[in-house]
Amino acid sequence: MDFGHVGNTQMGLLAAGVLLWLVGPLVLAIVWKVKKKEPFLTIFIGALTFLIFALILEKPIQNAIILTDNPVARYLNENPVMWALVVALFPGVFEETGRLVAYKTVLKDKKNRETSISHGIGHGGFEAMLMLGITYVSYISYALLINGGNFQLIIDQAVQQTPDQAELINSQAAEIAQLMTGFSFGDLAIDCVERVFAIMFHTGASIMVFYACRDKKRFWLYPLAVVLHTLMDGVLALNIVKVISLSDWTLEAIVAVYGSLVFFGAYFMLYKKDDPVPEAGDDMSDTGETDKNMI
Repeated sequence: MDFGHVGNTQMGLLAAGVLLWLVGPLVLAIVWKVKKKEPFLTIFIGALTFLIFALILEKPIQNAIILTDNPVARYLNENPVMWALVVALFPGVFEETGRLVAYKTVLKDKKNRETSISHGIGHGGFEAMLMLGITYVSYISYALLINGGNFQLIIDQAVQQTPDQAELINSQAAEIAQLMTGFSFGDLAIDCVERVFAIMFHTGASIMVFYACRDKKRFWLYPLAVVLHTLMDGVLALNIVKVISLSDWTLEAIVAVYGSLVFFGAYFMLYKKDDPVPEAGDDMSDTGETDKNMI
Protein backbone atom coordinates (compact mmCIF):
# COMPACT_ATOMS: atom_id res chain seq x y z
CA MET A 1 0.00 0.00 0.00
CA ASP A 2 1.31 3.44 -0.92
CA PHE A 3 1.00 5.77 2.05
CA GLY A 4 2.43 8.80 0.26
CA HIS A 5 4.90 11.27 1.73
CA VAL A 6 4.63 13.75 4.59
CA GLY A 7 5.98 17.07 3.30
CA ASN A 8 8.05 19.66 5.10
CA THR A 9 5.00 21.88 5.63
CA GLN A 10 3.14 19.09 7.36
CA MET A 11 6.16 18.18 9.49
CA GLY A 12 6.51 21.82 10.52
CA LEU A 13 2.88 22.01 11.55
CA LEU A 14 3.15 18.79 13.54
CA ALA A 15 6.28 20.10 15.29
CA ALA A 16 4.41 23.33 16.06
CA GLY A 17 1.64 21.24 17.64
CA VAL A 18 4.16 19.49 19.91
CA LEU A 19 5.69 22.83 20.90
CA LEU A 20 2.32 24.45 21.57
CA TRP A 21 0.81 21.67 23.62
CA LEU A 22 3.75 20.17 25.45
CA VAL A 23 5.63 23.39 26.14
CA GLY A 24 2.79 25.95 25.99
CA PRO A 25 0.95 24.85 29.18
CA LEU A 26 4.25 24.82 31.08
CA VAL A 27 5.03 28.35 29.90
CA LEU A 28 1.54 29.48 30.98
CA ALA A 29 2.04 27.92 34.42
CA ILE A 30 5.47 29.53 34.87
CA VAL A 31 4.25 32.97 33.77
CA TRP A 32 1.31 32.78 36.19
CA LYS A 33 3.55 31.55 39.03
CA VAL A 34 6.07 34.36 38.52
CA LYS A 35 3.47 37.09 38.02
CA LYS A 36 1.35 36.18 41.04
CA LYS A 37 4.09 34.58 43.16
CA GLU A 38 1.98 31.46 43.40
CA PRO A 39 3.52 28.20 44.64
CA PHE A 40 3.97 25.75 41.80
CA LEU A 41 2.57 23.05 44.08
CA THR A 42 -0.93 24.50 43.64
CA ILE A 43 -0.65 24.18 39.86
CA PHE A 44 0.74 20.67 40.24
CA ILE A 45 -2.21 19.68 42.43
CA GLY A 46 -4.53 20.88 39.66
CA ALA A 47 -2.77 18.52 37.26
CA LEU A 48 -2.84 15.72 39.81
CA THR A 49 -6.57 16.26 40.32
CA PHE A 50 -7.18 15.62 36.61
CA LEU A 51 -4.91 12.57 36.63
CA ILE A 52 -6.61 10.94 39.62
CA PHE A 53 -10.25 11.83 39.08
CA ALA A 54 -10.46 11.85 35.26
CA LEU A 55 -8.03 9.11 34.26
CA ILE A 56 -7.58 6.79 37.23
CA LEU A 57 -11.12 6.90 38.64
CA GLU A 58 -13.52 8.11 35.94
CA LYS A 59 -12.35 6.30 32.81
CA PRO A 60 -12.22 2.71 34.16
CA ILE A 61 -15.68 3.06 35.75
CA GLN A 62 -17.12 4.68 32.63
CA ASN A 63 -15.61 2.00 30.39
CA ALA A 64 -16.89 -0.78 32.64
CA ILE A 65 -20.42 0.58 32.37
CA ILE A 66 -20.47 1.60 28.71
CA LEU A 67 -18.04 -0.68 26.86
CA THR A 68 -18.59 -4.07 28.48
CA ASP A 69 -21.50 -6.35 27.64
CA ASN A 70 -24.05 -5.59 30.35
CA PRO A 71 -27.73 -4.51 30.50
CA VAL A 72 -26.87 -0.84 31.08
CA ALA A 73 -24.50 -0.73 28.10
CA ARG A 74 -27.06 -2.42 25.87
CA TYR A 75 -29.73 0.06 26.95
CA LEU A 76 -27.45 3.03 26.34
CA ASN A 77 -26.38 1.76 22.93
CA GLU A 78 -30.05 1.56 21.95
CA ASN A 79 -30.75 5.07 23.27
CA PRO A 80 -28.18 7.52 21.90
CA VAL A 81 -29.51 10.51 23.85
CA MET A 82 -29.11 8.64 27.13
CA TRP A 83 -25.68 7.42 25.99
CA ALA A 84 -24.61 11.02 25.37
CA LEU A 85 -25.99 12.13 28.75
CA VAL A 86 -24.14 9.41 30.67
CA VAL A 87 -20.90 9.96 28.76
CA ALA A 88 -21.10 13.69 29.50
CA LEU A 89 -22.13 13.23 33.13
CA PHE A 90 -19.03 11.24 34.05
CA PRO A 91 -16.47 14.03 33.47
CA GLY A 92 -18.87 16.57 34.92
CA VAL A 93 -19.24 14.68 38.20
CA PHE A 94 -15.73 13.30 38.54
CA GLU A 95 -13.70 16.35 37.50
CA GLU A 96 -15.74 18.88 39.46
CA THR A 97 -15.77 16.59 42.48
CA GLY A 98 -12.02 16.29 42.09
CA ARG A 99 -11.70 20.05 42.38
CA LEU A 100 -13.95 19.98 45.45
CA VAL A 101 -11.87 17.29 47.14
CA ALA A 102 -8.62 19.11 46.34
CA TYR A 103 -9.88 22.39 47.81
CA LYS A 104 -11.25 20.61 50.88
CA THR A 105 -8.06 18.65 51.60
CA VAL A 106 -4.59 19.49 50.30
CA LEU A 107 -5.57 23.06 49.40
CA LYS A 108 -7.82 23.76 52.40
CA ASP A 109 -5.41 26.37 53.79
CA LYS A 110 -5.05 28.15 50.44
CA LYS A 111 -7.68 30.87 50.71
CA ASN A 112 -6.14 33.44 48.36
CA ARG A 113 -8.16 33.89 45.17
CA GLU A 114 -5.17 33.12 42.93
CA THR A 115 -5.37 29.49 44.08
CA SER A 116 -8.52 29.03 41.99
CA ILE A 117 -6.80 30.03 38.75
CA SER A 118 -3.63 28.13 39.62
CA HIS A 119 -5.65 24.95 40.04
CA GLY A 120 -7.48 25.58 36.75
CA ILE A 121 -4.24 26.12 34.86
CA GLY A 122 -2.85 22.89 36.26
CA HIS A 123 -6.00 20.91 35.47
CA GLY A 124 -6.65 22.30 31.99
CA GLY A 125 -2.98 22.54 31.04
CA PHE A 126 -2.20 18.95 31.98
CA GLU A 127 -5.25 17.72 30.08
CA ALA A 128 -4.05 19.65 27.01
CA MET A 129 -0.58 18.13 27.30
CA LEU A 130 -2.03 14.63 27.43
CA MET A 131 -4.72 15.07 24.79
CA LEU A 132 -2.81 17.15 22.24
CA GLY A 133 0.87 17.21 23.21
CA ILE A 134 1.21 13.42 23.31
CA THR A 135 -1.05 13.08 20.27
CA TYR A 136 1.18 15.35 18.20
CA VAL A 137 4.25 13.41 19.31
CA SER A 138 2.57 10.26 17.98
CA TYR A 139 1.71 12.11 14.76
CA ILE A 140 5.38 12.92 14.20
CA SER A 141 6.26 9.27 14.88
CA TYR A 142 3.75 8.17 12.24
CA ALA A 143 5.08 10.76 9.79
CA LEU A 144 8.67 9.57 10.25
CA LEU A 145 7.60 5.96 9.76
CA ILE A 146 5.71 6.86 6.59
CA ASN A 147 8.60 8.84 5.13
CA GLY A 148 11.10 6.17 6.14
CA GLY A 149 9.06 3.42 4.48
CA ASN A 150 8.56 1.56 7.75
CA PHE A 151 4.88 2.26 8.30
CA GLN A 152 3.86 -0.75 6.20
CA LEU A 153 6.09 -3.02 8.32
CA ILE A 154 4.25 -1.91 11.46
CA ILE A 155 0.90 -2.55 9.79
CA ASP A 156 1.98 -6.00 8.59
CA GLN A 157 3.10 -6.97 12.08
CA ALA A 158 -0.22 -5.84 13.54
CA VAL A 159 -2.13 -7.85 10.93
CA GLN A 160 -0.05 -10.96 11.66
CA GLN A 161 -0.83 -10.70 15.35
CA THR A 162 -4.58 -10.19 14.82
CA PRO A 163 -5.45 -11.43 11.32
CA ASP A 164 -9.18 -11.25 12.04
CA GLN A 165 -8.78 -7.46 12.39
CA ALA A 166 -6.85 -7.02 9.14
CA GLU A 167 -9.50 -4.96 7.38
CA LEU A 168 -9.92 -2.62 10.32
CA ILE A 169 -6.16 -2.21 10.81
CA ASN A 170 -5.58 -1.40 7.14
CA SER A 171 -8.48 1.05 7.15
CA GLN A 172 -7.14 2.85 10.22
CA ALA A 173 -3.64 2.92 8.76
CA ALA A 174 -4.94 4.52 5.58
CA GLU A 175 -6.79 7.17 7.63
CA ILE A 176 -3.67 7.95 9.65
CA ALA A 177 -1.55 8.26 6.52
CA GLN A 178 -4.14 10.49 4.87
CA LEU A 179 -4.23 12.75 7.93
CA MET A 180 -0.42 13.00 8.10
CA THR A 181 0.15 13.65 4.40
CA GLY A 182 -2.69 16.16 4.19
CA PHE A 183 -2.24 17.83 7.55
CA SER A 184 -3.03 21.53 7.23
CA PHE A 185 -2.95 24.73 9.21
CA GLY A 186 -6.72 24.36 9.61
CA ASP A 187 -6.24 21.02 11.36
CA LEU A 188 -3.78 22.59 13.79
CA ALA A 189 -5.98 25.65 14.27
CA ILE A 190 -9.10 23.66 15.13
CA ASP A 191 -7.18 21.70 17.78
CA CYS A 192 -5.79 24.92 19.22
CA VAL A 193 -9.19 26.60 19.39
CA GLU A 194 -10.68 23.63 21.20
CA ARG A 195 -7.92 23.40 23.82
CA VAL A 196 -7.55 27.13 24.49
CA PHE A 197 -11.23 27.48 25.32
CA ALA A 198 -11.27 24.15 27.17
CA ILE A 199 -8.52 25.50 29.43
CA MET A 200 -10.60 28.65 29.91
CA PHE A 201 -13.60 26.51 30.86
CA HIS A 202 -11.57 24.48 33.36
CA THR A 203 -10.19 27.65 34.91
CA GLY A 204 -13.68 29.12 35.20
CA ALA A 205 -14.99 25.91 36.77
CA SER A 206 -12.05 25.86 39.17
CA ILE A 207 -12.92 29.39 40.26
CA MET A 208 -16.55 28.38 40.84
CA VAL A 209 -15.73 25.32 42.94
CA PHE A 210 -13.09 27.27 44.87
CA TYR A 211 -15.70 29.77 46.06
CA ALA A 212 -18.17 26.94 46.70
CA CYS A 213 -15.62 25.61 49.22
CA ARG A 214 -14.71 28.99 50.69
CA ASP A 215 -18.24 30.13 51.38
CA LYS A 216 -21.03 27.84 52.62
CA LYS A 217 -23.64 30.15 51.15
CA ARG A 218 -22.09 29.65 47.71
CA PHE A 219 -21.89 25.87 47.82
CA TRP A 220 -24.47 25.79 45.02
CA LEU A 221 -21.63 26.77 42.70
CA TYR A 222 -20.31 23.20 42.91
CA PRO A 223 -23.42 21.48 41.46
CA LEU A 224 -23.68 24.34 38.96
CA ALA A 225 -20.14 23.55 37.78
CA VAL A 226 -21.14 19.89 37.39
CA VAL A 227 -24.16 20.87 35.29
CA LEU A 228 -22.18 23.29 33.12
CA HIS A 229 -19.46 20.70 32.52
CA THR A 230 -22.05 18.06 31.63
CA LEU A 231 -23.82 20.38 29.20
CA MET A 232 -20.61 21.21 27.35
CA ASP A 233 -19.57 17.58 26.98
CA GLY A 234 -23.18 16.65 26.21
CA VAL A 235 -23.18 18.68 22.99
CA LEU A 236 -19.99 16.92 21.86
CA ALA A 237 -21.41 13.51 22.78
CA LEU A 238 -24.67 14.16 20.93
CA ASN A 239 -22.65 15.02 17.85
CA ILE A 240 -20.68 11.78 18.14
CA VAL A 241 -23.83 9.65 18.11
CA LYS A 242 -25.33 11.77 15.29
CA VAL A 243 -28.30 12.99 17.30
CA ILE A 244 -27.15 16.38 16.08
CA SER A 245 -24.89 16.97 13.10
CA LEU A 246 -22.47 19.86 13.40
CA SER A 247 -19.32 20.68 11.48
CA ASP A 248 -16.00 20.73 13.29
CA TRP A 249 -15.81 24.51 13.19
CA THR A 250 -19.39 24.86 14.44
CA LEU A 251 -18.54 22.64 17.40
CA GLU A 252 -15.42 24.66 18.12
CA ALA A 253 -17.42 27.88 17.93
CA ILE A 254 -19.79 26.47 20.55
CA VAL A 255 -16.85 25.45 22.76
CA ALA A 256 -15.31 28.90 22.31
CA VAL A 257 -18.47 30.76 23.30
CA TYR A 258 -19.26 28.37 26.15
CA GLY A 259 -15.74 28.33 27.55
CA SER A 260 -15.54 32.13 27.36
CA LEU A 261 -18.87 32.61 29.14
CA VAL A 262 -17.94 30.24 31.97
CA PHE A 263 -14.48 31.74 32.43
CA PHE A 264 -15.39 35.41 32.22
CA GLY A 265 -18.56 34.88 34.24
CA ALA A 266 -16.61 33.25 37.07
CA TYR A 267 -13.73 35.72 36.74
CA PHE A 268 -15.76 38.91 36.93
CA MET A 269 -18.56 37.75 39.23
CA LEU A 270 -16.39 35.86 41.73
CA TYR A 271 -12.65 36.35 41.33
CA LYS A 272 -12.56 40.10 40.62
CA LYS A 273 -15.10 40.89 43.34
CA ASP A 274 -13.06 39.05 45.96
CA ASP A 275 -10.70 41.14 48.05
CA PRO A 276 -7.17 39.68 48.13
CA VAL A 277 -6.43 37.80 51.34
CA PRO A 278 -4.16 39.98 53.52
CA GLU A 279 -0.61 38.83 54.12
CA ALA A 280 0.45 37.92 57.64
CA GLY A 281 0.83 41.04 59.73
CA ASP A 282 -1.64 43.13 57.72
CA ASP A 283 -4.69 44.66 59.35
CA MET A 284 -7.42 42.00 59.26
CA SER A 285 -10.11 43.98 61.04
CA ASP A 286 -12.31 44.04 57.93
CA THR A 287 -12.03 40.36 57.07
CA GLY A 288 -13.86 38.78 59.98
CA GLU A 289 -17.13 38.32 58.15
CA THR A 290 -15.41 36.62 55.24
CA ASP A 291 -13.52 34.28 57.56
CA LYS A 292 -16.81 33.12 59.13
CA ASN A 293 -17.89 31.80 55.77
CA MET A 294 -14.71 29.87 55.04
CA ILE A 295 -14.75 26.14 55.32
